Amino acid sequence: MHLTAHVLTLLAKLFSGASVRWVDCQPDACQRVYFANHTSHLDAVVLWSSLPRHVRAVTRPVAAKDYWEKNALRRHVAWSLNTLLIDRKNIKVHQSPVDLMLREVADKHSLIIFPEGGRSNTGEMGEFKSGLYYIGKKRPDLELVPVYIDNLNRVLPRGEFLPVPLLSSITIGPPMWLEAGEPKKAFLTRAQNAVKRLKDI
Repeated sequence: MHLTAHVLTLLAKLFSGASVRWVDCQPDACQRVYFANHTSHLDAVVLWSSLPRHVRAVTRPVAAKDYWEKNALRRHVAWSLNTLLIDRKNIKVHQSPVDLMLREVADKHSLIIFPEGGRSNTGEMGEFKSGLYYIGKKRPDLELVPVYIDNLNRVLPRGEFLPVPLLSSITIGPPMWLEAGEPKKAFLTRAQNAVKRLKDI
């Protein structure tokens, strides 16, 4: 597992050419939820690979089970990155994706999530779904860290299998938290704006 993860890290960095900037945020192994815009199936792999080793060791990407369990290669990649796979098609009332994430996080792991849910075709960020809000509400101790990923949709365009080497960038911004009494819509708008602002930094 460790060897495969190391190889994936090297390949992700090679193909994405991703430069990483930490803005008012330190690469710390404390418990966090990194939330980012979503334009490519490479997003989770490249963002995870861009974290320092000691942070990667405690960080789990969250991804769609139906995509990552389609074949043996994808399953192996997901397993190697310790990915938390979410079943989008069979959501149970008493075991919501948020409850599953928080149970898996426990008091050790951080997560990488994409609040838009699906990938954007246009590069424009879609509305954030409510999961991030409920994570912040149920675990107010977790740092919520915005991330802007640029250009990965061109590294692996929709419908393509092989990535095209290009330069991309990842900007990791200052942590935020759900404010006491903050309405869901207001929080999700604030979170989305926190990601958007990183584009121009």
